[in-house]
Amino acid sequence: MKTNILLRKLAKYFPKRLQDPYDFCGHQVGKLKDETNTILLCLDFDNIVFDYIEKNNLNIDMVITHHPFIFGTKSKVLKNDDVKNALYNKVLDKNLTIYSYHTNFDRGQNGMNDALANKLELQNIRSLEGESIARGGELPSEMEIYDFSKYAMAKLGVDYGIILPYGKKYIKTVAIIGGGGWHTYKVAMNEGYDIYISGDVPHHGRRDIIANNYNYLDLPHEIENIFIDQMEKVLKEIDCNLNIIKLVHEKNPEVIN
Repeated sequence: MKTNILLRKLAKYFPKRLQDPYDFCGHQVGKLKDETNTILLCLDFDNIVFDYIEKNNLNIDMVITHHPFIFGTKSKVLKNDDVKNALYNKVLDKNLTIYSYHTNFDRGQNGMNDALANKLELQNIRSLEGESIARGGELPSEMEIYDFSKYAMAKLGVDYGIILPYGKKYIKTVAIIGGGGWHTYKVAMNEGYDIYISGDVPHHGRRDIIANNYNYLDLPHEIENIFIDQMEKVLKEIDCNLNIIKLVHEKNPEVIN
């Protein structure tokens, strides 16, 4: 289909006005083609993705990622990151086009956090009043906190997590942000959710959560791989004839005991 029509329709789902002020969504690199029929979806564009395209001799009209390929001012990023700069030049030589939907996808309806909440089978899913990117809802039935943690890990496809079990012992209401949204846990706490799920919490964040006697489940950033299936659903709603190639190449870190 016409690329400008595709992007206009995607913008109705995930408009740029929904992105956080610090973010760098949208057209990342490469010339937009007149027609887009084959799309490759991945969480991040890196040398693994580039090599996959090369090895399989794929003719890709557009690569759509969740995390921006260039996060920041292009000249500054390319100047300070030799690996990124080399890959950027390979992308140009290959005539690839990369487009990213990040926090506008996270916040948008039928985006990242709706998908995660649905995966947990939450009921009455809604945005948090104080943090529109987060989603909250209720479990079908109350669960003991460690049982819930194992349930959440299984539902979201990861084999480990970090639990801070300092609030209620039984979980009924759940709030979630995929990725590194731990810093808004107080919004969930103040709105009465029994537990907050996100990732990338640092030491000082853990100490703050403990001091506030709250429950927090830290799951790997890679739960955001759900972007790939969710974006495919949206694209197929726009045009069922689009050829979608999905590449899940990011693995969870290894845990050693």
